[in-house]
Amino acid sequence: MEEKDPRQSAFMTALTTEHFVLQTAMSAVASEAANRASLYILSLSSALVAMGFASRSEEIFVPFVATVIPALFLMGVFTVLRLVDAAMEQVEFLNDIAYIRGYYRTLTPEAAEYFAAERGRWPETTTPPALRLGPFVGYATTNASMVAFINGVLAGVGVTMLVGYLFPGDQTVLALLLGVATAAVLLAVFYFYQRNRLAETSPQTRDLRTRTPDGRP
Repeated sequence: MEEKDPRQSAFMTALTTEHFVLQTAMSAVASEAANRASLYILSLSSALVAMGFASRSEEIFVPFVATVIPALFLMGVFTVLRLVDAAMEQVEFLNDIAYIRGYYRTLTPEAAEYFAAERGRWPETTTPPALRLGPFVGYATTNASMVAFINGVLAGVGVTMLVGYLFPGDQTVLALLLGVATAAVLLAVFYFYQRNRLAETSPQTRDLRTRTPDGRP
């Protein structure tokens, strides 16, 4: 019986270990992203409740809002930035897992069937599932986009309240328009930021669907 090459066995052990580590790291990043988004929403909800109590006194309400809204907005910005980075890390993990699966396909004829690209997940498949309804819908429905939308609305509310406070009187329409414009600008800036950042993780620089029989790309 032919003895197995110890170096090949060690390589396969290292490869499967790396596969497991990538899956674990991807789960950890997804959990961190969910926790960060939950922390922001919880902080925002608590602040809104506190604002309701503070609204009974104008002397307390004005400085409270002037302190809390900017702090929440900055927290939202940091949360959004981290969520985009987390999404990029998950895409990189998927790229590396697909690269390993490409080698698995070269082991035996049966492996070519069981580890076929069509049976895998993106980026081995041709189209990212999130983009099947178009890039706009795909990027607008991410976790980062949801938090960015809430944070943009928060900024718009803050601007509306600030304009109403600085220019008392019949300035409701102006305050609302400025608030809506602020939210719209922030959302547009975030959309293009997220799209450009995620474009850096494109797998087009290497072919993840085919490999030579010896396992080389």
